[in-house]
Amino acid sequence: MSASPAAGRPRDPDVDKRVTRAAVELFGSQGWAGFSVEAVARRAGVGKASIYLRWPSKEALLVGALADRVPPVADVDTGTLRGDLVRLARQLLEMHLGPSGRAFERMGLDASQLPGVAERWERHREAQVRAARAMVRRGIERGEIAADTPVTLLLDTLCGGVALHVSSTPERLRPDIDVEGYAERLVTFLLRSVE
Repeated sequence: MSASPAAGRPRDPDVDKRVTRAAVELFGSQGWAGFSVEAVARRAGVGKASIYLRWPSKEALLVGALADRVPPVADVDTGTLRGDLVRLARQLLEMHLGPSGRAFERMGLDASQLPGVAERWERHREAQVRAARAMVRRGIERGEIAADTPVTLLLDTLCGGVALHVSSTPERLRPDIDVEGYAERLVTFLLRSVE
């Protein structure tokens, strides 16, 4: 005997996208203090019931939206340390400057208040550290930089340089940041310091 089709109107596949986008935008602009299912529903143009059919709580909604809309840093192997670090810098810049950039920054600020977000933030941070260290280890193995290169200092400088560049650029000028050019210049500067 086959299962009977679900009663009622079929779900709109676009609702998940609109809701996760609205949730990430709202969290990015208001933080956890200003985050509510009602505000997300209003921003997404859906009813609260549509949200609660998909996520059991506002924390589950936020964690799901962040998982969907804020991707972790990827370990990219271009064949050279320089190419890998440029890609890493570009990924970080795009993460900060992209449509989910404010939410990414808020994750770090509000994580201590929310276990699910703290877990997501920790996974994000760990993925970034693993990817970045793998890139530098490959560079050392290929003989591109010395084995005694201070890996943590190199990566702190790259990641910190990206974060400071974005945070010190006025909001109105952020769309004008030359992501590729800045990533290239930053990595060139860093690699000159360890050659």
